[in-house]
Amino acid sequence: MTVARRSRRRIVIDIKIPAQALQEWQEAIETLAQAFDGSVFLVSLTASDSLSPLLAVGDNNQAHRLSVEQLCAQGLKLFRAYIEQSHLPPAPVYVGDIALHPIFWPSQAIYGAICLIPNEQAGHGDRVAALVRMTCQAIQYRLVTLYQDHRQQLLSSQPDRSPRVDLQLFIDSLPEHVWMKDVAGRYVLVNRSVELAWGRSRDQLLNRTDDEIFEPDVAEGFVTGDYESIVRGVHVATAECEANDIDQSQSWLETTKVPVVAADGTLEGVIGITRNISSHKAAQEQLELAANVFENSVEGVVITNAEGQIVEVHGAFSEITGYSREEVLGKNPRILNSGRHDKAFFDRLWHSLLTNGKWHGEIWNRRKSGAIYPEQLTISSMYDDDHQVRYFVAVFADISAQKKSEKELARLAYQDPLTKLPNRLMLSANLEQELRHAVREETELALIFIDVDLFKHINDSYGHVAGDSILVEVARRLGQKLGNEGTLARLGSDEFIAVLPHIESGDHVSLMVSRLREVFDTPFLFDDEASIRLTASMGVAIYPGDGESGDTLLRNADTAMHRAKRNGRNNYAFYTQSLTLESVEHLKLQSALHDAISNGTFYLVYQPKLDLSSGACIGFEALLRWQDPQLGQISPAVFIPVAEKIGLINEIGHWVLKQAAAQAALWLAQGKAFGRISVNVAGPQLQQKHFFDQVRRVLDEAGVPPEYLELEVTESCMMSDPLAVIEVLKQLGELGVELSVDDFGTGYSSLNYLKRLPIHKLKIDQSFIRDIPSDSNNTAIAKAVIALGHALNLCIIAEGVETPEQAAFLKAAGCDQAQGYLYSQPRVVDELGDFLR
Repeated sequence: MTVARRSRRRIVIDIKIPAQALQEWQEAIETLAQAFDGSVFLVSLTASDSLSPLLAVGDNNQAHRLSVEQLCAQGLKLFRAYIEQSHLPPAPVYVGDIALHPIFWPSQAIYGAICLIPNEQAGHGDRVAALVRMTCQAIQYRLVTLYQDHRQQLLSSQPDRSPRVDLQLFIDSLPEHVWMKDVAGRYVLVNRSVELAWGRSRDQLLNRTDDEIFEPDVAEGFVTGDYESIVRGVHVATAECEANDIDQSQSWLETTKVPVVAADGTLEGVIGITRNISSHKAAQEQLELAANVFENSVEGVVITNAEGQIVEVHGAFSEITGYSREEVLGKNPRILNSGRHDKAFFDRLWHSLLTNGKWHGEIWNRRKSGAIYPEQLTISSMYDDDHQVRYFVAVFADISAQKKSEKELARLAYQDPLTKLPNRLMLSANLEQELRHAVREETELALIFIDVDLFKHINDSYGHVAGDSILVEVARRLGQKLGNEGTLARLGSDEFIAVLPHIESGDHVSLMVSRLREVFDTPFLFDDEASIRLTASMGVAIYPGDGESGDTLLRNADTAMHRAKRNGRNNYAFYTQSLTLESVEHLKLQSALHDAISNGTFYLVYQPKLDLSSGACIGFEALLRWQDPQLGQISPAVFIPVAEKIGLINEIGHWVLKQAAAQAALWLAQGKAFGRISVNVAGPQLQQKHFFDQVRRVLDEAGVPPEYLELEVTESCMMSDPLAVIEVLKQLGELGVELSVDDFGTGYSSLNYLKRLPIHKLKIDQSFIRDIPSDSNNTAIAKAVIALGHALNLCIIAEGVETPEQAAFLKAAGCDQAQGYLYSQPRVVDELGDFLR
């Protein structure tokens, strides 16, 4: 049962308080002040709707009284808001450490409050609180007597009125339009609301018919309704929508007409009552909308009563749980319990629900079929007017697909996509864990760095598909040999890491290295029939002698592996301190790289790109070169990996981008038609948080429109973090920069991601171009890439075109563009005149 909350009205009741009552109250607050050890004021509500001090004990200072008036004004506002909005009984309101205890007339209008201002040592203890309550009750009892006497005086002073006068007064107090017509259709009674709504005085309406008051069409509608009520002898209710001429808003009005019949059955006329039902209509529409939303929601909805019995279900409840509505009504939601959560979990849930009115989180539930599934659940408490829980509403969604995606993303983040081995990130985490264990147990740990010898030649000779299948087999064999004695990870390309915890001696490690080398004794098969023999170089570092951190062990194992390669490959070496000295040349290269930009030893060359149909030059690829004064000309294949390893690739990439933009600006200023300049982007550059802003700033500073720039991103770089890459590339594409996938076919991209990438062009890797048209495999791959690109509405460009036969094949296969030594080797700017228009 719902009990409506009574509203305490804010009007002032003008009743004079007699001196005797004031004397009684003065004594009461003096008693209170003695117990309180502070100042006590009795404040009352004035005609200006503010609180003003009436009696005071403990401080009669006028300045203090003025500050009390200010505090009372603030306190009145606070406890009024509390009383009008809360379902709870009124309670003291605090302004700082000052307490105001409200006092009410019997009519629930506010009389005033007792205000307690403590001294420094005073406080609001239990004894004071009890005295305050007693004082408030005593005052309120006196107010009851005063209020009753006041009402009796008012009643005795009123002259007797006729029933007709009382009826008019009654209906004039109603907000509804109330009127009565006699049997002739003349108005014999109207209230004030009718006068205001119709814009006519009572004298203009009484004893007149609708035909005399309204336009014919309006009058006819009114008379028809009257006639229907009289003839049928029943209540007739009609609803209509009318527009407000002032603000063009619409209001819904409902008119109820009732025939008036005398005691002897004679028809006296008809009474009409018109009320505004706009809020009812709006609420009804909101309910219909909510019901429609519930029913069509992809989420399930369960409503229970306060006792936990299901009273309604909506939305996708049946689809998610498998239960029909009829099967669960009256049941407890425990029928969905999976058994995966303990009592503590549900204790926390109920504590939040009963304390905060809401709980939100993930929970495992059970379908009717018995299958357990995860769901995102929000439970809210619904209260009645007494602030008692009436319903619980639970809205939930099946997040099985989301959980599966999260698991897959986590797997991709920590797993090498080709071999399914742990990747570098997972290796780092596992290695740190093993090192902590080794520290606690005071044991040794070995790290074996395995690099497949000359594997690049396999990719170049047989293609990346064959290379990938061989790497998968290498990973399988290594894992099989390692068994449960350690963990295997793939760093990337042809590099693997084996971690051996709890080693007993160096002989133990040597034995494991020998077993791992046996992997390469058997040829590796690919393309069903072909086979190849491989070797590997291995380097070993041991904790704690060769390093106490994962990074140090990896670095030193890498150093030992390179010593094994220098010793003729197909070998292994243990790390020693002397190997560090052999890396001096490598350090020289690093040092020179750090100074290359400031010393001006980097420069750019440009290789033309041609349209295969017209033969016209449609752009240039900017390529980085390095001429060091001491080290000489150094290949990008040598210094780019080093730059990535020592963290300089972002700075170098930014320099290349700025130089290419400056060259584009110069050609534009000279009126040269050059198409686009393409710049290669390394993986670490794309992973920068502000890479998009960096590109836009470079173009703005150079004054080059974005459509003159093309960025080439390798396939493997894009797949390292496809979701993040898609977002960055989308921003660049929207800016107007053309985007190209470089070395396509050499990575492991998903077609699902490829179609979502905002790219414009695919570049076929030169390894697939080298042996066409004589090599049937490369020929087939090139045709497949061209067909795939065109199916995705992408432009196709081939790099490394060196012979007319290759160019003719590509043109016939539908390739759009090409670059390579057949047309031009990379040149410095001064040698590009023949290609600029």
